[in-house]
Amino acid sequence: MSAPQTGPGLLRHDPGPRGLRRFTTPRRPREERCELCSAPLAEARHRHLVDVEKRSLACACDPCAQLLDRSGGTRGRFLTVPGRYLRDPGHRLDEQAWERLGIPVGVAFFFRNSALDRLVALYPSPAGATESELDPESWQSVLAGTELAGLLAPDVEALLLRRHQGRVECYLVPIDICYELVGRMRLRWQGFDGGAEARADLEAFFDQVRERARAPRGSRS
Repeated sequence: MSAPQTGPGLLRHDPGPRGLRRFTTPRRPREERCELCSAPLAEARHRHLVDVEKRSLACACDPCAQLLDRSGGTRGRFLTVPGRYLRDPGHRLDEQAWERLGIPVGVAFFFRNSALDRLVALYPSPAGATESELDPESWQSVLAGTELAGLLAPDVEALLLRRHQGRVECYLVPIDICYELVGRMRLRWQGFDGGAEARADLEAFFDQVRERARAPRGSRS
């Protein structure tokens, strides 16, 4: 699984065959394989790694992902993407805070890029993952507004925010599902506001996140 790229803080996307060959060459079904051991990946919902050298997402089989989990996954080229989902209903990010961020849509995610040593803010768009340039004051307001910021693992987890019906939802999620959301929105986006199909898919996505998210231990919420 690869992710779109529109700036230096994003994960990369391999565009595949170049030029007219994309339209003249029949596409064969692509068998996904573990990018560590090359084992075939039978399950659609397999684990993912962050390739810190290529700044991309890599597919992994369970044995390789578990091996990295046991070793801590903190050194070398690959980092395992954790599977935890956390919520913070007591966060202090409101509509005024959202306006200060300057995000033009109602969904955004933030992750700490260890190479850049700063937060990177991205949001879904018809062109893929689009980076929003945050000034230091803005991203500090995000960090100060939720206890989840202190739990965020660099590169592999993200703060997922949604502005909806006069309030802001806040979750800590695996980075790969954020790029999954980007892909789903890009596929279904129609018109200026995304269209009914994209909105319905967005609702279904956040229903799944809410169902999986738990309050962190010792949470004030």
